Amino acid sequence: MIHYRIRISIILLLGLVSASPAQRQMENLTRGIVAVKQADGGVYVGWRLFGTDPEIVTFNLYRISGSGEPVKVNERPIAGATNYIDRGADTNQPLRYFVRPVLNGKELAPSKPVSPWENNYLEIPIKPISEYRPGDASIADLDGDGEYEIVLHQTSRPRDNSFPGITGTPIFDAYKMDGTLMWRINLGINIRDGEHYTQFMVYDLDGDGRAEMACKTADGTTDGTGKVIGDKDKDWRTIKEGDRTHGRILNGPEYFTIFDGQTGRALKTVDYIPSRYPIDGWGGIGGNGGNDSYGNRCDRFLACVAYLDGQRPSVVMCRGVYGRIVMAAWDWRNGQLTSRWVFDSGSSYPPFEDASPYSGMGGHSLSVADVDNDGKDEIVYHSMVVDDNGKGLYSTGLRHGDSMHISDMYPDRPGMEVFTIHENENDTVRFKTPGASMHDARTGELLWTQSPGIDVGRGMAADIDPRHRGYEAWGGPGGLRDSHGNEIGPNPRSNSFVIWWDGDPLRELLSRSAVNKWNWKTGTEETLFETAARGGTRGPNIMGDFIGDWREEPPVTTPGGKALRLYTTTIPTAHPTHTLIHDPQ
Repeated sequence: MIHYRIRISIILLLGLVSASPAQRQMENLTRGIVAVKQADGGVYVGWRLFGTDPEIVTFNLYRISGSGEPVKVNERPIAGATNYIDRGADTNQPLRYFVRPVLNGKELAPSKPVSPWENNYLEIPIKPISEYRPGDASIADLDGDGEYEIVLHQTSRPRDNSFPGITGTPIFDAYKMDGTLMWRINLGINIRDGEHYTQFMVYDLDGDGRAEMACKTADGTTDGTGKVIGDKDKDWRTIKEGDRTHGRILNGPEYFTIFDGQTGRALKTVDYIPSRYPIDGWGGIGGNGGNDSYGNRCDRFLACVAYLDGQRPSVVMCRGVYGRIVMAAWDWRNGQLTSRWVFDSGSSYPPFEDASPYSGMGGHSLSVADVDNDGKDEIVYHSMVVDDNGKGLYSTGLRHGDSMHISDMYPDRPGMEVFTIHENENDTVRFKTPGASMHDARTGELLWTQSPGIDVGRGMAADIDPRHRGYEAWGGPGGLRDSHGNEIGPNPRSNSFVIWWDGDPLRELLSRSAVNKWNWKTGTEETLFETAARGGTRGPNIMGDFIGDWREEPPVTTPGGKALRLYTTTIPTAHPTHTLIHDPQ
């Protein structure tokens, strides 16, 4: 079985199965079978290969035409890649498909039959809210049936932390794939809306087969059953037109809540760790090397789910990126929410001479990976790594940045690598930090750097050119770079998302609403597919391997914001691997 190590920038959740007590719990999925009618009259069918499937497993594909009996489509069991084009289907009558695994010559239980889609997308209606638009999402098995539901952040007048202003209240909806609204949670006026504020983790944290949602809450948060958390009448917003604090929440209690995924009911609420105070204690040598007392740096949040003990998931809530950095790891077990550990780099003030080596090393994204190969996850927080025990593993000293990617990028060297993009602004230009760099994920050893003192805003690492072993990287001045940092040609303009879409193991480029293929011969991007869903205004709500075989799907919002479209590839592939959801990286 071919296994591609990957990085997925989202958090996913489902029921759990465990092959042995010493192994990680894995999501209990259905086969996720999908069928799509083709323009030539055939039907494309794809399904999941589980991470728990033995390598010798094969499959039989069955078609049901109208009210007839199931007919096996394939002449011999399907081995390798889990997709098939049914050329013998009569697409003018109702059709259904299911697969049966075959092990040692014996057929096992069938998957749930599905009907073919007319197009290569599933349209999922949602409940629009006046003056709101659909934002980021997470995919989860909320009710324990092995199939995904969607948790969608509906956002209104969001603000970046650097800007004042009154926002709407963050709202979270849970939808089944047919558009059924399961619940709605309103975080209330005391949680500001914006991508840096509203981190929500959706995962089966306690192993009961159903996901929970975890996020920061406040006075006035209303759960999915209508129950209010804290004081429903409190308004902690700063109302001061023309001031940098206008619209911010700089006082009042901060909570952390675990919500039931099936009902949206608040299961447990505790004080959020850490508090925002001191508000001017979150500056440092990261970013532009500054500080503030109006609530910008103190309210930069990130979050993740990590297997810190190597077996069960913990949720890690993070605060701070430019200076002080605090991570609080929580365990949700048997109805109890307990603190596992807290990492705190500590406050420092200009000129930041006493700053911790971990201060200012955060970025606008994080990843989770077992960088030291001990079976337990570490938190890769841009230019630093925190070990599974909550202790700092290392800091590269390269400071804050906007983009980061971690994977086993180079097959000719052991372990994983981290590609980081860095800010160089104002007071920090004097450090001549590289605008882009590649380092060893376990030790922090620098492998190559480029663009010293340059403020680089975006960058990407992915395998897009088959002529060079391993990943290519691009971002900032210069072109596409190989494993040694050498320029090997021009680089793509797209540097936001990559996706596995066509039939080969190279990544494709996802730019807003288009999937593009990098043509390494001409040094240009060629469009494979365009969703035409958002009109080019925003990228996907989320992206990952949600249905079908191992390749990825990007749900996007339709024009008008009344539905999500979950697009899937129908390009056959001969490259087999298990569903990416069963890959712990």
